[in-house]
Amino acid sequence: MINEKIIVAGFGGQGVLSLGQFIAYSAIHEGKEVTWLPAYGPEMRGGTANCSVVVSDETVASPIISIPDTLIAMNKPSLYKFVDRVKPGGVIIVNSSLITDKVERTDVKVLYVDAGALAIAAGNAKTANIVVLGAYIKATGVITKESAIAAIEKKFSDKPKVIPANIKAFELGYNIE
Repeated sequence: MINEKIIVAGFGGQGVLSLGQFIAYSAIHEGKEVTWLPAYGPEMRGGTANCSVVVSDETVASPIISIPDTLIAMNKPSLYKFVDRVKPGGVIIVNSSLITDKVERTDVKVLYVDAGALAIAAGNAKTANIVVLGAYIKATGVITKESAIAAIEKKFSDKPKVIPANIKAFELGYNIE
């Protein structure tokens, strides 16, 4: 049974909330039950933002997450805010293009993703969140690669020119060793 609780956190403007939505859309594509709950800091751009996503095979009782299975930290303040909340055996994905610190916990799987550099390699610096989506899908296996690509294609169907760079960004994140 799947009951994955994810916190995605970073600065406003990094695509944090969109990343959470992509996880949710991908899970919905597979017929899973999903909640997505955004939270914003008081600033508009550059302020903090995070979202909670729950993916389950059964009805989700609450969108509120106190102990996440996975943390996706796009910036240093977000890493330090949530790192100790991740359950033992969970996953922490660190955007190493902005976070040089190493996670000291030894009871979780940590994946460092140079999302900024990989997004540029994909052809669009704005796709760093999609790079991380690929890394998340590969690291957890909660959602299939095919569902994530379908969600990307659907989300950007009104802007078809950006689809190839987003799929390339996803693939670069997915193929991180």
